[in-house]
Amino acid sequence: MEELERSRKRRKNLRRGAIVAVVAIVVIVTGALLFSGKSTTTTTTTTTAAAAATTTTLATTTTSAAGTTTTVAATSTASPVAGFAAIPDPSPSGKFGVAPTVVVPTTTPPVALEAADLIKGTGASAVNGETLKVQYVLATYSTHKVVQSSWTSTPFSFELGANTVIQGWEKGMVGMRVGGRRELIIPPSLGYGDQSPGSGIAKNDTLVFVVDLLSISK
Repeated sequence: MEELERSRKRRKNLRRGAIVAVVAIVVIVTGALLFSGKSTTTTTTTTTAAAAATTTTLATTTTSAAGTTTTVAATSTASPVAGFAAIPDPSPSGKFGVAPTVVVPTTTPPVALEAADLIKGTGASAVNGETLKVQYVLATYSTHKVVQSSWTSTPFSFELGANTVIQGWEKGMVGMRVGGRRELIIPPSLGYGDQSPGSGIAKNDTLVFVVDLLSISK
């Protein structure tokens, strides 16, 4: 009997041990699965956060790039020209001797000549009777793009005050200094009026010139 009792107890202990072992295995496996799931979630969260950060950075860069263009225009060193209406949103100043960027305003065309020195020259001032050698770019309100440019060929020369150019130039170029860059927004009354002198210039068009004054001669 004692031997049977001891055998029964051993079997009972073995069953208990087996149950404990199974429970331990289940706990370990469950813990492993939970840990694995947590890691996956963490990884996913981290990846998502990283992706979001990248997107934000790109957006910031794009915004910055867009802002750069705006800033260039906004920080133009343009100064008003005495005797003329100021240009509310002048083109970028750019660099003298390098073809400029012309920005045609989207506002209503002015009825009076507007002028601004994008770069102030330090040389002689232009007066009537002198020959001016210039580089220029012309854009129009009708197209909102450049339609003529002397930068693609050779500089243009004319005698100021001889009425060989439009009145917007005759009036707007007086007093400009060599080494300077001037923007002129010319209404039809001082431009080509109701005539269309060429492609890109409509009847009663408003003209936007950016002119570099290279030299003055008698």
